[in-house]
Amino acid sequence: MEPIETVITILRVWVGVVMLAHGVNHAGRLDGTAKWFASKGFKAARRQAQVSALGEIAIGASLVAGFLTSFGAFGTVAVMTVAFWSIHRFAGFFVFRRPDEGYEYVATLALAAITVAVVGPGPLSIDAVVGVADDLDGWTGLGIALLGFVAAAGQLALSWRRPED
Repeated sequence: MEPIETVITILRVWVGVVMLAHGVNHAGRLDGTAKWFASKGFKAARRQAQVSALGEIAIGASLVAGFLTSFGAFGTVAVMTVAFWSIHRFAGFFVFRRPDEGYEYVATLALAAITVAVVGPGPLSIDAVVGVADDLDGWTGLGIALLGFVAAAGQLALSWRRPED
């Protein structure tokens, strides 16, 4: 493998592991996650927690395996945009701000996912093995990943209102 293929594979797998771990954590603490979602202004908080957990697990698995990678990037962008808009933007840039963390973390994950969508998953991926990697990267990958912003806007419009301080 070329160096760029190695590092993009590492980046793809790492973002996938992070998303998978978040989903497993949410699923394992569903009641607490639902209460937290409600406190942040999400309607139907239990359903939001369930969808978040399952979505993050699916996104993570997609990225780890390199299966429909640009769609995994789309999901990452969507989840991180919802997190940015509903929580992290109010704390500023730095992640160590409290009570809510800043947006450097969620922005970095979204940009890493967009990068993977554009560059492609690398040769150690299901996409490469089945021959769709070249069809789903480049401008196509960028377009798919950027649709995550549209999906996030839809979710926010339908299910989130900033809670009263």
